[in-house]
Amino acid sequence: MVRVIDVMAKRPLLQERLTHEIADFLMKYLKPMGVLVVIEAEHLCLSMIGVKKPGTRTVTSAIRGVMRSAPTRAEAFSLIKGK
Repeated sequence: MVRVIDVMAKRPLLQERLTHEIADFLMKYLKPMGVLVVIEAEHLCLSMIGVKKPGTRTVTSAIRGVMRSAPTRAEAFSLIKGK
């Protein structure tokens, strides 16, 4: 799975689109009941040019299947955050 995501991430595309493409890939090929994909990344364009805010991170998520239900989604996000 890591190799597939690595290949997908090497193409030039928006973080939001990558997040959704990974979720769709997982749903299509692994056929789980649900999936939650969260990507947190530092964009060098924000760190080096423009607003020049090093360390600024952008978080995107894509939710599919049973993960859309509020209790399941809340539990998954709390596990990701480590709370």
